[in-house]
Amino acid sequence: MTAQVCLSLFRFQGFQNKLWAFSMMGRARRYFQNMAHLNFWKLCGSGTGEGFTPQPNWAVYAILTAWDDKISAKNQLHQQPIFKLYTDKAEEHWHIWLQPQSSRGQWDGQQPFIPTTEKTCGQAPLAVLTRASLRPRFARQFWQQVPDISKRIGQNTDVLFKIGIGEIPLLHQITFSIWPDAHSMSQFAHQGPHACAIKAVRQGDWFREDLYARFRVVETQGSWREGFAMSSQQENY
Repeated sequence: MTAQVCLSLFRFQGFQNKLWAFSMMGRARRYFQNMAHLNFWKLCGSGTGEGFTPQPNWAVYAILTAWDDKISAKNQLHQQPIFKLYTDKAEEHWHIWLQPQSSRGQWDGQQPFIPTTEKTCGQAPLAVLTRASLRPRFARQFWQQVPDISKRIGQNTDVLFKIGIGEIPLLHQITFSIWPDAHSMSQFAHQGPHACAIKAVRQGDWFREDLYARFRVVETQGSWREGFAMSSQQENY
């Protein structure tokens, strides 16, 4: 069986729904403990602007899950009450189904994304997820690098989708972006402010823990105003 990853995004409208979503950052945890076929999960908030800022976006939340296989994952998303709760209260929701291609580093002391050994056919967009646990004494230096990176990715015409999410504001940060191919992603990662930030992080040992993973985007479900249409790129495997 192939490990299956899903990033689920939910946008809420109105004070009561936003307050509910914020409260679920703590209250929803019990739903995911011991859930069948679920190997890894995280509840996340998001940032404003291009998403890569320390200022929270109270309207958008994410659930990241890693499952035994795609069939089990889809069944659980349709059957588990917690996903219905989020879907019913959200103005819109979007599930991005991901097939792990490579991963290095750790997340809370484990490697949650198992790369597939299956051969793939056709072309599909490439998704990149980075996760970092900042050492508190370097948080200010790290966030000083972010505005230039955020501005540059916002101006990049290659990126199909991007969002910044996180578990703990300022200290536990996640970036997620979707690119048409590996070349366009590498062009962004290894040039300009992003390359300078990577160099500073490595030289200064700013991170307590970090992870970098690549995925194929195999399917999307739902809608998202900043999203993109898979259409003919969608595939079953």
